[in-house]
Amino acid sequence: MVAQITMSNQEELPMWDQRYSSERYVYGEQPNDFLRDMVQLLPKGKVLSIAEGEGRNAVFLAKLGYKVIAVDSSAVGLTKAQKLARRHNVYIECIHTDLAEFEFGENQWHGIISIFCPLPSTIRKLVYQKVEQGLVNGGVFLTESYTPDQPRYGTGGGSCIDTMQTKATLTQELPNLKFNHLVELEREVIEGDFHTGLGAVVQAIATKNS
Repeated sequence: MVAQITMSNQEELPMWDQRYSSERYVYGEQPNDFLRDMVQLLPKGKVLSIAEGEGRNAVFLAKLGYKVIAVDSSAVGLTKAQKLARRHNVYIECIHTDLAEFEFGENQWHGIISIFCPLPSTIRKLVYQKVEQGLVNGGVFLTESYTPDQPRYGTGGGSCIDTMQTKATLTQELPNLKFNHLVELEREVIEGDFHTGLGAVVQAIATKNS
């Protein structure tokens, strides 16, 4: 159970808990556009959503019949995710943990999604090793991230280049997956208060074939 957030204790919260402490869903309640448009490429079954936040993508997948496990470091965000799931009459399992410490297991997931997950590159490389191990044969990894061009747009994603990705970093850090879709592009990202406007993104879909 997450303690009720008041104006007096907000400043004591970790950054992501502070961001999610609003009653409003600060990244919106609708799924990411890339996920929505490409969801048919995710095999039906167990899907892991990393850095899920307030639940918009997990709830979308659950409504389509996927068994969804949502992982995030913010208990406040995950409480809102469960509230959103109840409102849509679906169930998602939420795990509150540091992603760097979360064990993906081996051959566990039919799909893993990562939508705007700003990890430092040293941690991201370790997480991506777990992605490769965790997917079943034929499992799919789907991701959208901002690229290092994004800070000049000023439309979300912060300013830390190290947490951003390119086609090159994705192929280097996921050498054991086969990329079926990999593009860098400019697109309008309208997702709540913090992703608002034209941005520079990289989108990828990759399959494990062992």
